[in-house]
Amino acid sequence: MKYNLILLCLLFFACSQDNSPTNTEKEPPKSQLQSSKEKDMLLIPAGILHMGGDNKQASKDEFPKHEVAVDAFWMDETEVTNRQFEAFVKATGYITIAERPLDWAVLSKEVPPGTPKPPDSLLQPGSLVFQPTSQPIPLNDPSRWWHWTLNANWQHPEGKGSSIEDRMDHPVVQVAWEDAMAYAKWKGGRLPTEAEWEWASRGGLKDNIYPWGNEDVNEGKPKANFWQGIFPYKNENKDTYIRTAPVKSFPPNAYGLYDMAGNVWEWCSDWYKDDFYKDKTASSANTLGPVKGNNPYNPYQQVKTVRGGSFLCNDDYCSGYRNARRMHSSPDTGLSHTGFRCVKDTEK
Repeated sequence: MKYNLILLCLLFFACSQDNSPTNTEKEPPKSQLQSSKEKDMLLIPAGILHMGGDNKQASKDEFPKHEVAVDAFWMDETEVTNRQFEAFVKATGYITIAERPLDWAVLSKEVPPGTPKPPDSLLQPGSLVFQPTSQPIPLNDPSRWWHWTLNANWQHPEGKGSSIEDRMDHPVVQVAWEDAMAYAKWKGGRLPTEAEWEWASRGGLKDNIYPWGNEDVNEGKPKANFWQGIFPYKNENKDTYIRTAPVKSFPPNAYGLYDMAGNVWEWCSDWYKDDFYKDKTASSANTLGPVKGNNPYNPYQQVKTVRGGSFLCNDDYCSGYRNARRMHSSPDTGLSHTGFRCVKDTEK
């Protein structure tokens, strides 16, 4: 299933824009912000989530706004770091998808009949890496800034010659959904549902645009790691981070969670369906299962939901740092701006 992204690099995060302040609720009682018996996890209280878009910037897949009951759960305080993922790999010997050779016999079954075999030079371990352009360009062709890069993986996020030695406290990237699931299982947890993720991101604030409230992301002190400037050409670097930032570099939300906006996109457990919110049976989890053809760029491929935005997001291209923003990606694909965090159920 990597074939589509290897040749076309079609990971298109569509955008629209506008900012409209909405109502707020009081910060949740501090008694709800408990330390976990599991290190580095926080208890997220149960409640009713008003799920969906909060302003005109929202895309159509964020509507209609609806209520979802969410049970209490534990959530990682930060995105999973390189240091934490390294401990998992050392303990289990796990090999991520980006580190595995590509098998055309398998890939050929996932693409349209008659698709020619790509050159052997492309059927090598690797992943997609962001590269800025040399000038401003139209934003309708992601393959102009996403490049298939041999030997790019979680240990070498930008390919050969790159390293995580000085990034051990940065979020791990170049991990596919399957890799994130394997880590979560090892930790005795799982990935969050979309509803759990959005509920946690809102931090007890109702109908607010961002994890911190309604102040525009470009106003005041830096609130998240995102792209400032002309995407994908010039990053003005006002937040001082060109790529990922160490976790806890920016203030947490009211639940004590860091980087719910920006830094890296975070895998969720749900399959993506653009009209899921229109289904009146919508619940706290997408239980519809994979639907063939739900990837607009490859009808043979299903996609998983990612949330939270990344260091590449800005309002001109991708307002992913909004609480309600829904995006999606192929579950077998790692990227240099995608990571995850885990959750655990509370004891019944």
